[in-house]
Amino acid sequence: MNEEEIGKLTLDAAFTVHRELGPGLLESVYEAAMAIELRRLGLSVERQVPIPVIYRGEPLEIGFRADLVINRLVLVELKSVETVTPVFKKTTLTYLRLIPLRLGFIINFNEVLLKNGITRIVQDLALSSYPSSRPSRSSRDPSP
Repeated sequence: MNEEEIGKLTLDAAFTVHRELGPGLLESVYEAAMAIELRRLGLSVERQVPIPVIYRGEPLEIGFRADLVINRLVLVELKSVETVTPVFKKTTLTYLRLIPLRLGFIINFNEVLLKNGITRIVQDLALSSYPSSRPSRSSRDPSP
């Protein structure tokens, strides 16, 4: 199964969870429900996956964690907030680069219509190798 197929099943699961639970609960509730729903679809789900950060060859014990990683191919960050801000998008893109993965979603369950709370984030792995192929800051699109 590729990233796109897993992504579709992930969104199907999110719609099922949202339809069942509705908006306004804690992120941890949606995380647990999503894990159940995704496993029911036959997918492998890891929760609170540590994200390694290496600085000058030294691992930093920072404690970044991805909410869900599905089949080791798709990252999902779950929110239950009023608005998904640009920092959430930047953080998710950074997580994709650090793990590294190509496809991620931010799913904000605090929306009456869940489709309004879904943000797809794509990381081009060709850009993630350090240092030679990384574009300069000035050439990057600041809004993923």
